Amino acid sequence: MSNEFKYFTYEEFNCQETGNNAMSIAFIHRLDELREKCGFPFTITSGYRDRTHSVEAKKKKVGQHVLGIAADIAVADGNQKYVIIKNAMEMGFGGIGVANTFIHVDDRKSVPVVWSY
Repeated sequence: MSNEFKYFTYEEFNCQETGNNAMSIAFIHRLDELREKCGFPFTITSGYRDRTHSVEAKKKKVGQHVLGIAADIAVADGNQKYVIIKNAMEMGFGGIGVANTFIHVDDRKSVPVVWSY
């Protein structure tokens, strides 16, 4: 697949356990815009996940990663967390999860939510 994104390749969103990928192209374009607004590089630690992925297989509901509309972004410090969260909220990302080493963002269609791990 040719690279149509400014900051990412489609392949960096491959499922870490199967190598498959069904990421939403529109979602990756939104991540490109988020990356641009934040002004620092993003390392994607998790993108697409197959239903058989060890994390997803334990869930009762289909997760946002399985739907191809979620990504986890590595963060180095609290300032990066703040900048990503601020911009993701302004852009209307529906799900934002805050962990010690990453921020989860997704385009869920339900009521917007923020949580910590």
